[in-house]
Amino acid sequence: MINAPACPARRVLVIHNPTAGWRRRRRFERILAALIGEGLDIRVRRTTKRGDAEAFAAEATAAEFDVVAIAGGDGTINEAVNGLTDPNLALAVIPLGTANVLAHEIGLGGAPADIARTIAIGEPRAISVGVVNGRKFVMMAGVGFDAFVIASIRPRLKRVFGKTAYVLTTLWALFRFKFPRYQVTVDGKTFDVASAVIANGHYYGGTFVCAPEARLWDPTLHVCLFLGGGAWRTLQYAAALTFGRLDRLSDVVVVPANAIEVEPVDHGPVQGDGDVLAHLPARISLLPAAL
Repeated sequence: MINAPACPARRVLVIHNPTAGWRRRRRFERILAALIGEGLDIRVRRTTKRGDAEAFAAEATAAEFDVVAIAGGDGTINEAVNGLTDPNLALAVIPLGTANVLAHEIGLGGAPADIARTIAIGEPRAISVGVVNGRKFVMMAGVGFDAFVIASIRPRLKRVFGKTAYVLTTLWALFRFKFPRYQVTVDGKTFDVASAVIANGHYYGGTFVCAPEARLWDPTLHVCLFLGGGAWRTLQYAAALTFGRLDRLSDVVVVPANAIEVEPVDHGPVQGDGDVLAHLPARISLLPAAL
């Protein structure tokens, strides 16, 4: 009997954002050992500054690699997505961030062996990608209060306190944000809102659910419109989101969308995947099956 030849090992470019803290370094080392144990052809490139992940992804081609694996958080993944130009390259996730929203969205297990096995033999699946003012996002974009929080959070605070840094910055922002109104036009219909989250997936900020029907592989965005403003109402929204009761609030509207325009009273930030991607006014659309 002649054995069939084994499939060649996948060639994997690992773009690693070396975050502070020995726990994340040790976790990455365990995952890297698991990848090597799967017999994969691994090359690691470590980022040293903002923009490196985008540049490294832009240089990658299917002639040299089969998979680009991002070892970092959602912000590093976002950079890489904006850099990828070869449509034949698959993107993989090695979650090392604070919230790891994309990893939760795709149901990626946290064990190093599970992550390595997924990268080794997982079947690629096409997903849609959002675009705001020319910059891509995978999970969500936001205008209003959450964008102000993202713009205000200090990287060092996030490295030291993790998710608690978002809570601390949110409490600070409640006293600093002016709560302006925004005109959000969704497929031609205009809403007057205090904040809006444009969802490509259904998870937000970890495993909180903002848009229950949103899925990465669907060719539709979902817009969460928060009609009420002010610090007290924002705290109520946060509590409802935390306890999974956001859809029960009468002044939260979720609508499907293909094209969104946001007209500001200022040139405030637009957050995407947990980083500031653009500033208002914003034009937001979807690229179906683009990644």
